[in-house]
Amino acid sequence: MKPLLTNALLALAILSTMHCGTPPSNNKATNTDLTAASPVDLSFRTARKGFKTRLIKLQRMGTHTIAPPPNILSLVSFPTEIGNMDAYLSKIPDDGKLHPAIIWITGGFGNGLDPVWEPADTENDQTASVFRKSGLITMYPSQRGGQMNPGHDESFLGEIDDIIAARDFLAKQKGIDSNRIYLGGHSTGGTKVLLVAEVTNKFRAVFSFAPVSYVVSYGPDALTYDFNNEDESLMRSPICWLIDIATPTYILEGNDPERSNIEELRRINKYVKKYELPLVHLFEIKNKDHFSSLYPASAILAKKILADTSANVNFEFNEELFGKVQMK
Repeated sequence: MKPLLTNALLALAILSTMHCGTPPSNNKATNTDLTAASPVDLSFRTARKGFKTRLIKLQRMGTHTIAPPPNILSLVSFPTEIGNMDAYLSKIPDDGKLHPAIIWITGGFGNGLDPVWEPADTENDQTASVFRKSGLITMYPSQRGGQMNPGHDESFLGEIDDIIAARDFLAKQKGIDSNRIYLGGHSTGGTKVLLVAEVTNKFRAVFSFAPVSYVVSYGPDALTYDFNNEDESLMRSPICWLIDIATPTYILEGNDPERSNIEELRRINKYVKKYELPLVHLFEIKNKDHFSSLYPASAILAKKILADTSANVNFEFNEELFGKVQMK
């Protein structure tokens, strides 16, 4: 579970040389060679299929997964294209009903699993426990290179496929409403889920807390690929692929200027407003920071999700906590 950005000046120097171009008039790709076409001339899904990363750090978290308290969570294994990976999953009632669920991606680096069952202060609760305590089935998947999983940490690339694989696994479980699986994440987890929203429409809605716009904001020490390779960074930078979002997506961050990444949210907002992306909604959580915004906002979201039974997602936030950035 990782705190705020620590390489802002270096990141700004790098991203000032990057460009995402302008969104295409349609998403029909004609070229998957990123040296011949800017990635935004392709759909994100197509660009990813034609892209091969080169990692300069082969990083893994070489620890076995800690078994959670069985009365709170179970340890499960879900299949991916490179092998099985561990996840924590809350109990699915055996009551003959279909239940909504959320997949939650915690912050930090390493792609492993945190002890999300441990009590946390509401001023810094990164466990997303409010979702499962409200009655939502909650799944916490690890990703490649974490918890003795196959593969290596790819810094926001292959991890996206692992999260989608976790969703496919969850959708097949008895008692899960496959049409009401949501996705959320915080900080680095927020960046990952925003990238997922740009690749697939399998989730009913996506909640991205405190993502970055350009992945270079994390700095070279945190990333496993060549930090100076523009194509590598573009393939991991959510701001470049927002036009591909086909799922209601909510991006949130506390607006405390000293203890949040609020400028990242505002940078994304400029793109969203310029290109009029109706499925992307941005909110500044009033008088909260990068951490204290999580619990109160998630508590409201949990209630909205449980009440979300209509044909289409239509979350309205009238609470004083939410300040809407994108005005329609």
